[in-house]
Amino acid sequence: MRQIILDTETTGLEPSLGHRVIEIGCVELINRRVTGDTFHRYLNPERDIDDSAIAVHGLSRADLAGQPKFAEVVDELLEFVGEAELVAHNASFDVGFLDAEFARCGRRLKLAERCHVLDTLVLAREMHPGQRNSLDALCKRYNVDNSRRELHGALLDARILADVYLAMTGGQATLELSGSAARAAGEARKAVRPTAPLKVLAANPGEVHAHEQMLALIGKSSGGRCLWGAPEAQVRKDGAN
Repeated sequence: MRQIILDTETTGLEPSLGHRVIEIGCVELINRRVTGDTFHRYLNPERDIDDSAIAVHGLSRADLAGQPKFAEVVDELLEFVGEAELVAHNASFDVGFLDAEFARCGRRLKLAERCHVLDTLVLAREMHPGQRNSLDALCKRYNVDNSRRELHGALLDARILADVYLAMTGGQATLELSGSAARAAGEARKAVRPTAPLKVLAANPGEVHAHEQMLALIGKSSGGRCLWGAPEAQVRKDGAN
């Protein structure tokens, strides 16, 4: 299974107000393994960036002046994503912004119609109701290193989210054991035969008498349906039915 961990940075919070995507970061997983293949682009938004957004990601309009416009990278982005499952934290934000960018450059395309979208924020709220489920909070909960995350960055955050997602959903799959590990696992499964004969302890007369009394009590309370108290022939008959 191919999955793309996706994150974006933007000029503000509302695509309906003309805010734009300024950074896209994608990390590829195949069969729950990070392949090392990524997609990362900074983009020229052709507009000012809100001060509150700059405080989050540290990118100014001047920083992005020489970067390509979204329309210049859209084909490359869609080729990288393909029809993989998209995984994003607060996915409606990233997907909503990208859908707005598609519409702006004349693409009649909705990501959720092209790909299945998994929102790790929704997943985290289901797993940890009533708790903080920001990406930083999840890093702390699952012991994922986010020490480099002084500012948000699309590729950095996608890489962190990949680790968080794998931890949340059971860890990174191991496709095969190394030769030494496989041998060790095989040896661990071998039965060990005891070197000394097993000691058999027989019941003493008092224990036998107590056992017979208990069987009589069970037989009486069950209306004679106590299997242990039945004659051996009756036991064989019942077992054959």
